[in-house]
Amino acid sequence: MTTAAVPRLHPLLERLTREPGYAVPGLETFDGFAARAGDTLLFFADDPERIKETLDLAVILPEIARAFPGRFAVVVLLPEVANAVARRYGVRRWPALVMLRDGQYVGAIEGLRDWDEYRFQIMRLLEIEPSAPPPPLAPPRAVAATTARDASAGAADLGGHT
Repeated sequence: MTTAAVPRLHPLLERLTREPGYAVPGLETFDGFAARAGDTLLFFADDPERIKETLDLAVILPEIARAFPGRFAVVVLLPEVANAVARRYGVRRWPALVMLRDGQYVGAIEGLRDWDEYRFQIMRLLEIEPSAPPPPLAPPRAVAATTARDASAGAADLGGHT
């Protein structure tokens, strides 16, 4: 009898799971954390073997939380949960931070940024009103098919000249 290997977390992600005050929900408990009152900062972590910058943001996240003491709860979404809920919030680039207020989407910071940009963007997210998240991207094949169809339509609009 064989059992599936459980992937080990990178030590930097493991450290975040032990950070005082940080929540690390599973799929079955995520909705409860997302719906909480007040401001919540979600960290969308991915496998650092796929997205190396995940580790950089894992180091920066505690610094961001310390720069804004008591302003928001921190929820760490490990890869399984992060990948399962990313489309709900329109996450398109990893790693990502998503701010919620009273369970509603406020905005996101996608990809790795410098410290000043994180500070500016977090301050902005704490001041603006919730809004609808961006729509999720279409699956790659649909994007490719649409792009090819649009290109040929555009060529037809130009009388076949490109």
